[in-house]
Amino acid sequence: MSLAVLKSRALAGMEAQEVSVEVHLANGLPAFTIVGLADTEVKEAKDRVRAAIQNGGFEFPAQRITVNLAPADLPKESGRFDLPIALGILAASRQIPSTRLHQYEFAGELSLSGELRPIRGALAMSLATRRDGGTLAFILPLANADEAALVGNAAIYPAQSLLQVCSHFAAKSVESMLSRHDSAPLVEQLEYPDFADVKGQLFAKRALEVAAAGNHSVLLVGPPGAGKTMLAVRFPGLLPEMTDEEALEAAAVQSLTGAFRIEQWKRRPFRSPHHTSSGVALVGGGSVPRPGEISLAHRGVLFLDELPEFARSVLDVLREPLESGRITISRAARQADFPAHFQLIAAMNPCPCGYRGHASEVCRCSPDLVQRYQCASSKLGRKVLTVSGKL
Repeated sequence: MSLAVLKSRALAGMEAQEVSVEVHLANGLPAFTIVGLADTEVKEAKDRVRAAIQNGGFEFPAQRITVNLAPADLPKESGRFDLPIALGILAASRQIPSTRLHQYEFAGELSLSGELRPIRGALAMSLATRRDGGTLAFILPLANADEAALVGNAAIYPAQSLLQVCSHFAAKSVESMLSRHDSAPLVEQLEYPDFADVKGQLFAKRALEVAAAGNHSVLLVGPPGAGKTMLAVRFPGLLPEMTDEEALEAAAVQSLTGAFRIEQWKRRPFRSPHHTSSGVALVGGGSVPRPGEISLAHRGVLFLDELPEFARSVLDVLREPLESGRITISRAARQADFPAHFQLIAAMNPCPCGYRGHASEVCRCSPDLVQRYQCASSKLGRKVLTVSGKL
């Protein structure tokens, strides 16, 4: 057999589309070619796969190797295709049995020693398999097992190395095969910072409770040290507990950046970007579209401290996501759609120096300067609940 076909998935925004990894061996001068709109990271798999196969004790075939990632018009990126490419070469060269390869999907980045390294988007891939009605099992790196198993009824088979995966297909007994990782372990949820830590500010705390109940955006105005950030950090604790579907949505977005941890399961995200952040950093983008801060705050809180310091163009891009709860990023070659249902909490000083109306400090800002500074609170073009606080 000189042809092997395996299944994997490529990320396109929140979608994980199925990809066929076709490996063909032919006579001729030794060569290794990867086709199918592969990114630089995928093309570099040639060196990783060669070293992993050799260090695993297998023979790298001295033939003309062609790897096709179909469909050809779907962009492929990251090292997730290392594992299926390596297995395809071994199956096509008859070094491992190929009779059961069609029952699985594969994803994993290989080290030069053959160890499997974690990948981005494991949860999104597992979710896509369930939504497509697929019945295939997934073989993934061990570090991604808990994350992928959060999807109910997902058949996850974690492995630590290429050699373990090869042993799974060559095994003649069940004891020698990979064990199914049915469900993620129950993790004790981390407690949110407690509102009881805030002394005083009863009006502000009441306003935040109303905002949490009605899903209102909030603008906190007060001098430095009044407790604006302290209140904002404790705001997620006022929100209701996440449902399983909401938790899966939020975790899938985090998984796309590789930032999800099992300890964060059902914990509402809290994102606080710096005021020097660009519009792309907030809404997402790039040549390969990635989620921005508003998507990473999905089902949670986006906190914009020092609101007037954000550029006008940056705040303007938040208007549509605040209304629709989604963001669509379009590029010349591709388009990606990300969820962005978040609650906005912003904070600012009453004037540039911060001491306007302070009981003991003197504000030296001119009325025109104060007016221009406070106009920043209306940049979003959206009615917000404004809370003024004092020391």
